[in-house]
Amino acid sequence: MHGLFIILQIASALALIGIVMSQATKSEGLQGTIGGKSESMFQGKPGFEDKLAEVTKWSAITFMVLSAIVTYIK
Repeated sequence: MHGLFIILQIASALALIGIVMSQATKSEGLQGTIGGKSESMFQGKPGFEDKLAEVTKWSAITFMVLSAIVTYIK
């Protein structure tokens, strides 16, 4: 059982690394820090970057949960 969770943890870590590396860098500078994402407020449907950010969030949560499970199963 412990080995299964370790394999799942490694797979989720690799998936998270791949997802983060596929995201575009945001070089908005100080304007992006202060102003936020005001231009996305006027868009209709969420774009590819927004969907990728959502997938990244859930992948990170999955990795953290699996890491906690692996730690407590020992």
